[in-house]
Amino acid sequence: MTDVIRLGPELALLIAAGLIVLMDIALPVSREAARTKRALGFALALAGVAGSIGWSAVLIAADEQGEAFSGTLVVDDFSLFFNFLLAGITGMIVLASADLLARTRFHAEYLALVLASATGMMLMAGAVDLIAIFVALELQSICLYVLVGFLKDSRSAEASLKYLLLGAVSTALTLYGMAYLFGLSGATGLRDIAEFVSASGGDSGTRAALVLATVFLAAGLGFKMAVVPFQMWVPDVYQGAPTPVTAYLSVASKAAGFAVVMRIFLVALGEGLISSDWATMFAVIAAVSMTAGNLMALVQTDIKRMLGYSSIAQAGTFLIGLAAVAAQDPQLLLGASSVVFFLGAYAFTNLGAFIAVIAISQKIASDEIADYAGVAKRSPWLAAGLAACLISLTGIPPTAGFIAKVYVFNAAVQADLVWLALIGVLNGVVSAYYYLRVVLNMYAQEPASEETFQPSLSLGVAMAIAVAGMFLIGIYPNPLIQASESAAAVFG
Repeated sequence: MTDVIRLGPELALLIAAGLIVLMDIALPVSREAARTKRALGFALALAGVAGSIGWSAVLIAADEQGEAFSGTLVVDDFSLFFNFLLAGITGMIVLASADLLARTRFHAEYLALVLASATGMMLMAGAVDLIAIFVALELQSICLYVLVGFLKDSRSAEASLKYLLLGAVSTALTLYGMAYLFGLSGATGLRDIAEFVSASGGDSGTRAALVLATVFLAAGLGFKMAVVPFQMWVPDVYQGAPTPVTAYLSVASKAAGFAVVMRIFLVALGEGLISSDWATMFAVIAAVSMTAGNLMALVQTDIKRMLGYSSIAQAGTFLIGLAAVAAQDPQLLLGASSVVFFLGAYAFTNLGAFIAVIAISQKIASDEIADYAGVAKRSPWLAAGLAACLISLTGIPPTAGFIAKVYVFNAAVQADLVWLALIGVLNGVVSAYYYLRVVLNMYAQEPASEETFQPSLSLGVAMAIAVAGMFLIGIYPNPLIQASESAAAVFG
């Protein structure tokens, strides 16, 4: 029973998803019933999210932490942090999807898939066994493949197919890496693998095999993190998917990807033969991702594609903190806590940007940046919210993005990776051009129409939460810093 209690946050989401599907089947098929189904599904989804957050809070209050299901899962500060983060993101996405759901009869399937994928992401953060990690990874991925093609038009179908095919390749690479680790150590538990790595000494054959396993894992999981050279799916998928799903991919999927990478590399491969090797690899990938992502974003005319390439650059910034972990005293874990903090800050910032894009593009019927001209005159609050989020993504105070980048760059400097921090700063300057170009377009250009518009209630609430959270972290970051340090302390 203890195992089930510790799995409660994930079960709350799964139960809500099941109830939504059953409710959709049980109620009659009619136009009047459709509205009832949609309202009930929306309420059940938000109730599932609230139940997940509440259960996580109870686990903390009752000090109910420890292993579950024979050591394949663990409830600790790291997994609980991501439970709160991912549940919060899921709730925001449900709110942001209200207008989309009003235009489709497949609202129950959409909500159930969002909740099921969130369950997989939570399990990715808490899994400490390769088999459990793989199952959680596939639960998340299969749901997302369907969500990307949810619109069923040519662009959405193309994006879904591309995401599926490249996702299958990444799954194979991840499985190869896991198979190598299992073949070497004879174990699937991350701590058992860590003991093998520590005991293997300087054996050259073992070192070569571990490096190969690390490369396969980095390649497979690099797809989830959307870093170069595994980013080729991002712009087309971001552009073709429904915008709420794009927001979900850019924030939740990325956070879960980094969570599982930190679990594997810091627990199983954090000390011993190859920690310096994968730290160097991640440092190089970080530099290339930041540079390539920002340069490609400069020439984009579609705002979703621009934010897609921007997310590649931001993923490179996350990797700075991961590269810094193995380059310093592992007890300090400044790099790990900087990644966790950045993920929390980035969630508010990027969700806010995408929610504003959903609301604006819905009204102007275009995702082209040129068509955002004069939006500030037509919808001052939406323009201000989007501008604030883009300023935060640039890393300008007093926003969450500024504090997050300072935190990560400080970790790099403390780890003697000054060159990487400098590349990050220079890329921040480059990113200011395309972020602020959108802001100038909204405020300095004349609108194509004088008709004003406002977001729907659900979009307005989600937008207000995102922007308020972003400024709160920028002005008073201590609570998130403390939570990040507690989460990272499990690797000490």
